[in-house]
Formats: sequence, C-alpha cells, structure tokens
Amino acid sequence: MRQALQIFLRFSAKAYLWVLIATLPVSLCAVNQWLPENQRLFPGDEWLRDHFVQLRATEIPEERLALIDIDEHSIAALGPVPWPRARIADLIEKLIVEFGVRGVALDIFFDEQKDTIGDQRLAMLATHGPIVLAQAFDFDKSRLLPLRSGKLAGGKTISPDATRLGSNAAMATGYIANHAGLSNARFIGNIGFVPDRDGTLRRIPVLTRFENKIYPGLSRALLECCSKIRPDKLFALNSRFSDVDENGFSRVEFSRSLSAYEVVPAYSVLQDTTPLESLRGKFVIIGSSSLSLADRVATPLNPSTNGFVVHAEALTTLLDEHEGRQYVKWPGKWIALLFTMLTAGIALYMFPRFSALYNTLMLGIASGIWVVVAYFSVEHDMWFSPVSPLIANFFLLAVAVPFGWQTAQRKSRRLLGTLQQYVAKAVVQELLRSDLKDPLAPRQLHVTTLIADMEGYTSQVENLPMEEAANLTREFLECLTAPVLEKGGTLDKYTGDGLVAFWGAPLPVENHADLAVDAAIEIVRNVRKLSAQYEQQGRKKIRVRIGIESGIAIAGDFGSSFRSIYTAVGDSVNTASRLEDAARHFPHDIIIGKGTVDGSNRHAFQLLGERLLKGKEKPTTIYTVEVSR
Repeated sequence: MRQALQIFLRFSAKAYLWVLIATLPVSLCAVNQWLPENQRLFPGDEWLRDHFVQLRATEIPEERLALIDIDEHSIAALGPVPWPRARIADLIEKLIVEFGVRGVALDIFFDEQKDTIGDQRLAMLATHGPIVLAQAFDFDKSRLLPLRSGKLAGGKTISPDATRLGSNAAMATGYIANHAGLSNARFIGNIGFVPDRDGTLRRIPVLTRFENKIYPGLSRALLECCSKIRPDKLFALNSRFSDVDENGFSRVEFSRSLSAYEVVPAYSVLQDTTPLESLRGKFVIIGSSSLSLADRVATPLNPSTNGFVVHAEALTTLLDEHEGRQYVKWPGKWIALLFTMLTAGIALYMFPRFSALYNTLMLGIASGIWVVVAYFSVEHDMWFSPVSPLIANFFLLAVAVPFGWQTAQRKSRRLLGTLQQYVAKAVVQELLRSDLKDPLAPRQLHVTTLIADMEGYTSQVENLPMEEAANLTREFLECLTAPVLEKGGTLDKYTGDGLVAFWGAPLPVENHADLAVDAAIEIVRNVRKLSAQYEQQGRKKIRVRIGIESGIAIAGDFGSSFRSIYTAVGDSVNTASRLEDAARHFPHDIIIGKGTVDGSNRHAFQLLGERLLKGKEKPTTIYTVEVSR
C-alpha cells in the first residue's frame, strides 16, 4: 500500500509540474494584457502592430481630399519660408474660389503678427470662409514652465451635455496658439501630438481638454467646418477615435499608404499649373514637407513622414465611417488569453507524449495561426497586447520543450538500464540504432528459449552453511549467465537455481537457434569446470539441465503499474521448460526440441526419440546436440 502511494505521488507530482508549466505562460499573457501599456512586461506590441499597418495599408487613391505641400520646389520657385501671410491668403483664396475645394485646413500656425495686410486677410478668411486654422497643445506634464504662446481660440465649454466629450479628451498642459488677431476664427484644430517612446507617432488626441474647454483635432474641426454632418452625428461617427487610451489618445489607423494621397505642390496652385477639376469638391490640408520647417515625423508607414499626412489619415478614417464603415469593437484581450489557453492545453497534452520536434512544430504552427488572428484583431481592438501569445509560446518553447526532452531522456535512460539487465551491450546498442519507437512493447516474434536449472539443488545446499550455499548459487548462475549474454541472448529471469533466456527478441535474429545451442554448450562446459573444482574439495558433483525450443512467442514488457518485466510467453517457451525437466531422465545435459533443430544451420543433433511431455497431448520428438570433443 505504501509503495502504491509513493508511485501515485510521483505520478501526481509530474502531472502537476506539467500543469504548472502550461499555466505560467497563460498567467504571463493575462498579466501582460491587463497591465497599462507603459508597464507591460514584454516589448514588441508596437513593432508587430506597425507591420500589420504596413500590410493592411491600401494604395487605392484617396479622392476625397488632397494635400497642398509647401515643398522644396515651391520654396525654390517662390522664395524661402516662412512665406508672407499674404501669399498664404492667396493660396487659400485660389483653392476656395477658383478650384472650388470644400474646405481648407492649415497644418501651420501663426503665433506672431508679421504681415498686417496678410494677417487681416487670413483673419477674414478664418472668420467667414471654410477655413480651419491650427494651434498646438502641449501634453508634457514634466515641463516646469507650461507653454503659453499666442491666444487660444475655439473650444467648447464643458457642460452636462458635453460630459461624454470630456471623458475622451486628452489633458493638455500648455499650448502654442495663433496671435490674437486670428482669435476670432470659427474653426481651429489641434495639431499637437506626443510620439511613443520609440519616437514614432501612432496616436493623436482627437479631442483635447484644457482648463474648462474641449478642443477638436484638425481633421475633426475640418469636418465640423466644411461637411454637411451635424455635430451630434459627427460625434457618433467617431466610434474608432472614441476608443482612447488612459491619456485620451486614439490610434491613427493609417489605412492608406502614402502613395494613395494626392500631393500638390503649392507653387503649382499659385502659378495656375494645376488642373482646376483635380481639386474640386475636395477637403484640402495645407502643410509642408520642407526640411527647413522640420515638420517630419516617424510613423508606422515611414520613418520620415510629412506631418500633415497624419491628419490626412485621421480625416480618411472619419470619412470612411461617415460613408458606412463601422468600427466594431472586439474583446482583443480575451481573444489573446483564450488562444493562449488553447495553445497551453494542446501543449499539456502533446508535450509528455510527442517528441521535441513535433512539439516545436506545434508551437510554430500555433504562432503562425495567432499572427493571422492578431492581424484581424488589432483592427478591432487598438489596445490589447498582440505579442503576448507569442511570448507565451516562446516560454513553452524555452521551458516546456526542454523539460519534455529531459523527461524523455530520463525515460530513455531508464529503458536503457532496464535493457542492460536483460540483454548484451551489443544488443542494446543495436536497439538504440534501430527505428523502433518502443522496443519493449509486446510483439509476436520467432524466438528460441533456453531454460537451465541445477539438478538436485536442494540436496546440494541443504547441509551447507548459508554463506557457502549463497556462493554456490552465485557461482552457478555466473556459469549460466555469461554465455547467454556473450551470445547476444536476452536474460528473462533467474529461477533461484537457474535461468530463462531467449534469442530473437527484442530484436529479430536470423540464427537465434544456433546462438542458443552455442550458449548451452558453453554453459555445460562452465558448469563441468565448476563441478570439477567442487569435487576436488570433496563436495558433491554439479549437473545442469538445459531445455531448448524454438517457435512463435509474444515478447515484451508485461506486468502492472506496480511491477513489470520483459519476458516471452508462448507454447515454445512452455515446451523448453518441459524439455529441461525431461533432461533428468536422460544422460544428456541438453535436450532440444524439433523447432530448434529445424532452425539450426551449424550444429549436428542426435535423435533421442519421442516423449510425452507434461501438459502435452501428443509425444514430442526430442534431440540432443552432438558436441565435438
């Protein structure tokens, strides 16, 4: 009972260890999912998301908006920046009056008065025209002296009706606004942002809260200004941008590649080289790609992107939603956690049963499937950790696969130790080189069984002291065992004063009958030498009786969960036992059955006749081997 309990406890400990190994990656995934983004345990989420963005970004032309670029060619043609305000006013007036654009947003702000006439024209356009000016909010809470430059404009005072707006807004600490002469503009949008820790711009504040007012971003302000969408409907279509992080920032979708946007040099508009119809009815954002203005940012699409493209991407998302494309929120964290649990469950089943190669392949396939699942999931949940299941799989690869391999090696060593108790080292080496998955599994084989026993063992030891009786038994068994192993036999078991051995298992052997006869002849020689020594000491003569028979038998590891043994069972095995017993009636030490005689190619045999063996219904033909002197 105690031994059974120990075995049960050993089995349970191993099972619990596998469960623990499978549970740890699930726990890591769960913790990483629910931690704030800046406290997550493992990096790589943004790297993976960026690659998804690059794969998903379409090159279908964005025909609803255009970008007017104050680029290097425009600067070379019309003069260095900053341009006079009058030139900016000329550009805006041409776009509205001649090109018939729907509205204009400037990704430029004017914090100082420099051109009185130009500033007045800009002020008139911003007050009465479809124009959105820009101002930049600062979100750096560590800044000792908050930014306060220019005069803030626009914004809606927070009221009970605007509570839902305030809950999604990013909290600003300062601002850089236009000069006071432009403070009467009807529509002003925020262009301030905070890049991620790696310097890449992935999210923007769609709504910004400063003091007691809410300010829209540039793309939203452009829709408020120049679209036919009612303000209440405008908030409703912000379903994607209303999904914000803990700081009130929303991810930019970057659904279009950079080449999808029509970029028109500013000089071509001012010099009338741009076709009028190319911009008609479009939303327009004016910005600059000039290096001198340093308005370039790193984005998932490109390490150096024109800043106004980010606002164009945000506007594209808003327009897509207005036209019916909905942002359907998925529970990304739970999807990742359930997938990790499924993978861990499969690993818990497979790892104790399959090789390291198959387990590694399973984890590779699971990781590939997860990448596909994550690719579709990140579009519907912007904040979960897509890399966590991959980290969990890596944990299983780094911990569970080696543990499973070590367990298999330990099992192999136990198997090797077990085999070495039964068979010769040469046979063990051959087994290790073979392709047998389980060499000890029961199989039907053609074997030759040898059973040897000491004649009159009881009378030999009954009058001997215990130590001498033990020495006699040990020396006799050594005479029997050495030839069996030398001839490549498998030692089945000791029978007190004898042994059972067979050839042809666990590996098939073509000449197993001859090998068994060779071992029997050597055993007889060894026993006779030992007997001669004993007779010289005045002790009784020792004789060995051997029975050998060949035939079909089932050989394998038999037993129960408490104890097992590698043995062979079958009619030929029983016959060998009966032949050994029959040897007492003959002067020959070795009695051999017909099966062995038929299978032998190297020995000569003497026919002894037929004998009815115990347990047999018909007489058995028996032989002995002719040994050359």
